[in-house]
Amino acid sequence: MKKINQLNTAFEIAKRISFQKQKSNTSFIVRLSILATTISVAAIILTFSIVNGFQESIANKVYSFWGQINIGTLNGALIDQHPKIQTTLQKQKGIHNIIPYALQTAVIAYKQEMEGLTIKGIPKKQRAPFLSVGRPIQQNNNGIAMEIVLSEAIANKLQLKVGDSIRLYFTRQSDVQQRKLKVAGLFHSGMEDYDLSYAIVDLGLLQQLVNDSSLISGYSIQADKGINSSLLSKQIQHALPPNYIATPVEEQYPQIFDWLEVQTINRNVTMSIMLIIAIVNLLTCLFILMLERVNMIGVLNALGGDYHLIRKIFLYQASFICWTGIIIGSMIGIGLSLLQQYTGWIQLDESAYFMKVLPIKIELKQILWIIVGTAVISYVSFLAPTIWIKKISPTKAIRFD
Repeated sequence: MKKINQLNTAFEIAKRISFQKQKSNTSFIVRLSILATTISVAAIILTFSIVNGFQESIANKVYSFWGQINIGTLNGALIDQHPKIQTTLQKQKGIHNIIPYALQTAVIAYKQEMEGLTIKGIPKKQRAPFLSVGRPIQQNNNGIAMEIVLSEAIANKLQLKVGDSIRLYFTRQSDVQQRKLKVAGLFHSGMEDYDLSYAIVDLGLLQQLVNDSSLISGYSIQADKGINSSLLSKQIQHALPPNYIATPVEEQYPQIFDWLEVQTINRNVTMSIMLIIAIVNLLTCLFILMLERVNMIGVLNALGGDYHLIRKIFLYQASFICWTGIIIGSMIGIGLSLLQQYTGWIQLDESAYFMKVLPIKIELKQILWIIVGTAVISYVSFLAPTIWIKKISPTKAIRFD
C-alpha cells in the first residue's frame, strides 16, 4: 500500500505542476520540447512510409518485367519449353506464376524513322506490364498474333499511335527477316532503361523465327507475396536439370536493388538524427524543470519525501511531455501519409525517381515500433538527469522570503 500511495502522490504532484498555468519561461520550454518531439516522431513515420513505398514501387516495376526469379541456361543458349520442366516448377511451393519468354534484338521501322530494340515475346494470354493505352495482344484464329505493344517513349520518338503498322527487322546469322505488326497498345513504366529498350510481342512470333515452337530464352517466376526469392531460387535450382540456373532478379539487376538498399541507410540515418533531436530537447526540458523546482525538492525532502518519490514526480512530468509529443506526432505523421496515399498531392520528377507521384506504404508494425522505441529510449534517457536530485541539500534548497 505504501508503494501505491507513493506512486499516486508523485503522479498527482506531477499532474498539478505540469498542467498549471506557468508565468515563467518554463512553459515556453515545455511547449518547445513537445513541438520538437512531435516533429521528430512525425518525420520518422513519414520517412518510413515514403521509403517503404519507394522501395516497393521500384521493386514491383522490375518484378513486373522479369518476375522475382529468372530461369535460363549458363551459356545463354535457348532452352526447350518442355512440359516436364513446368510440371516440376509447379510443384514448388511459393511460386505464383510461371511465364516462358523469348528475347530477340530487332530494328523497328515506321515511315522514315528507325530504332533498335530488344523484343520480348510472352504468351498471348499474358498481359503486357504497365499497359496504359490500347489493349493487350489478343489471340486470333491464325495462331500467331501479328501485334506489338510498344512503350509510350518509343511511340513518341517515332511519332506513331495505337493502330499504326510498323515493320520489325530481325537478323539471325546472315539472314534478315521482316515482320509487319500492328501496334495494339502502349505501356509506360517510368523506368527509362526499360521504356526505351523493350517492346512486347507474341511469344509464337519469335519462335517462328527459329522454326521451333518449343524454344524459349527462359522462364520468369513470379513468387507468392512474402516469399524470400533467394531461398526459393535455391529450392528451384535443386529441381532443375544440369546447365539450368535460377537467379533472383536482385542479382541480375544489382545496381537497382543496391540503390534501393541505400534508401534504407538514408532512412536509418534520418531516424537517428530526429530521435537524437527529440531526446536532447526532452533532457534539456527536464533539467530546466528540475532547476525551477529546486525549492519544491527541498520542501519535499524536509517533509520526508525520499529520492525515489521526487524522481518519480519528474519522470511523470517528462512522461506527460514525451507522450504528448509522441501522440500528436503519430497523428500528424499517419495523417500526412494517408493524405499523400489517397490524393497524391506531392509530385516527383519521373526521369529521376521512376514515378510521377510520391509513393506511400504505411506498415502498422513499424509505427508501433517507432512509438514504443521512442518512449523506451526517452525513459532510459530521463534516468540520468534525475540523479542530480540526490545532490540537492534541503537546507540550501528551501528559501525564506
